Amino acid sequence: MGPTAGIDLGGTKIQAVVLDPDGELAGQGRTRTPVDGGADAVVGAIGTALAGAASAAGLAAGDLAAVGLGSPGQIDQASGSVIGAANLPGFEQPVPLRDLVAEATGVQRVALDNDVNVGTLAEQRHGAGRGHDDLLAVFAGSGVGGGVVLGGRLRRGLTGAAGEIGHMVVVLGGDRCPCGRDGCMEAYAGRISIERKARQAAAAGRRTVLLDLMRERGRSRMTSGVIAAALEAGDELAHELIDQAVAALAAAIASSVNLLDVDLVVLGGGLAEKLGAPFTERVAGAVAPHLFASPPRVEVVGAALGDLGGAIGAAVLAREPLGP
Repeated sequence: MGPTAGIDLGGTKIQAVVLDPDGELAGQGRTRTPVDGGADAVVGAIGTALAGAASAAGLAAGDLAAVGLGSPGQIDQASGSVIGAANLPGFEQPVPLRDLVAEATGVQRVALDNDVNVGTLAEQRHGAGRGHDDLLAVFAGSGVGGGVVLGGRLRRGLTGAAGEIGHMVVVLGGDRCPCGRDGCMEAYAGRISIERKARQAAAAGRRTVLLDLMRERGRSRMTSGVIAAALEAGDELAHELIDQAVAALAAAIASSVNLLDVDLVVLGGGLAEKLGAPFTERVAGAVAPHLFASPPRVEVVGAALGDLGGAIGAAVLAREPLGP
């Protein structure tokens, strides 16, 4: 197959890459995600990012053999639609993104999948999971997503929800998750949940520098960088909240490994990447006591591709048939 492009569609930015016929990175482009204008504006921005990546690779969009898209929200593969991507303007209702992008770019082969699935595919083919046919990828950021590769193939499941590790219950009757259920791992390890708990504690009189750091940096949200800075400053509440995150991640990861018997777990996402190797090592150490196999053979490693992972995975997706 000729060169393929990948698009990582996010709530704040759209990242595009082009892979050459050998699968090597040939060019990249980026633009901001529109805040209004609906699906038409988003498709136009996708075209802008795609054109930039193609130009950087010395190509025109028409030279591309295929384009892959990684999008937030639920994906209906039958119709090529994105459902319920609330952080994209005009995506509250289903959007037939696959066909819209094909029409706008003139590229007839367009593949679409969830952003976490394509991030998993990228790490397995080009990142920390290269050489592993069986792995679990976990992305801890605003929420917590996951993907599963078994026998060298990305697994989507009956409804496309395979790998939703963030909604594995780790505490029966536990804290409320942003999904509306109780006790999900994401309720303890997602950045949005961590921020909610920090604000509640501060409102109740708990001393913390988390909100001060947020204001000093001009942030309206408690970013992963703010949390990392609070940890470095020795903030007691920040350490407690990250302790909870580590424990929840470890319980969900170990349970998944016990079920799937994979030999590698790749831990990425904005929160994990910002907290770095010490965080990954803590999670790995907390996983070990919960593993059934003895001696445990699974390794927990940090993701390798960073911001480009989603777009690279989308470009890989464009080369491959969809699996179950």
